[in-house]
Amino acid sequence: MAEEKAWATGAAGEQLLAESLARRCPEVSMLHDRRMPHSRANIDHIAVAASGVYVIDAKRYRGKIKVLKPLFGAQKLEIAGRDRTKLVDGLGKQVAAVKAALVDVAPDAPVRGCLCFVAPEGFMADSGLPVLRTLKINGYPLYYPRRLAKRLDGPGSLSREQARRIHARLAERLPPA
Repeated sequence: MAEEKAWATGAAGEQLLAESLARRCPEVSMLHDRRMPHSRANIDHIAVAASGVYVIDAKRYRGKIKVLKPLFGAQKLEIAGRDRTKLVDGLGKQVAAVKAALVDVAPDAPVRGCLCFVAPEGFMADSGLPVLRTLKINGYPLYYPRRLAKRLDGPGSLSREQARRIHARLAERLPPA
């Protein structure tokens, strides 16, 4: 029962993020809920923008989000006092799958991963992230939807034709989940 509720909460967060990005970034090509090759996992969102390809893992947690940097050892992602570092490992696998899907059509296209935190109660609630700075863990930024949209709308080196080819290849290689 708790697992079903958590899944439904996550799915609602993915939908809220998809709607927000569609509204804020109409020029950015998006793919939603794609299957990972050789896995039961999925990729929540892939955005193909002028600035590159973004693998977006939508999260909907309640509580303060921190990146802990111990003197020795790896960084840790903490949400509401709980270790959630495994989310970053999953994102790394998703980024690797997208890079592999593009190796023959756009090997030099920048592929970036990020976690995007959608507020648990909806749009106006606190996402748990700091407002004035972007946290990063293992090189992956932690965004809230508005900050991610600004990043996606930024300038970049991919032409519309390159973005179209990349989007088509990803749609072919990573089918809907």
